[in-house]
Amino acid sequence: MARVCFVTGKKAKTGNARSHSNRSTKRSFGVNVQKVRILVDGKPKRVYVSTKALKSGLVTRV
Repeated sequence: MARVCFVTGKKAKTGNARSHSNRSTKRSFGVNVQKVRILVDGKPKRVYVSTKALKSGLVTRV
């Protein structure tokens, strides 16, 4: 289960890529996650965390 935020659970969303003639094909909108070391149950662990969770102070880096 890669590229999912460990804290908020954010993951990629799907949508349509629209061409000039308005034809649609499927595409995915990735989430901005960073691989960081945080404290999980008092031990450091390397996990993916969204940048919004990092900026808002939901996690503390080790």
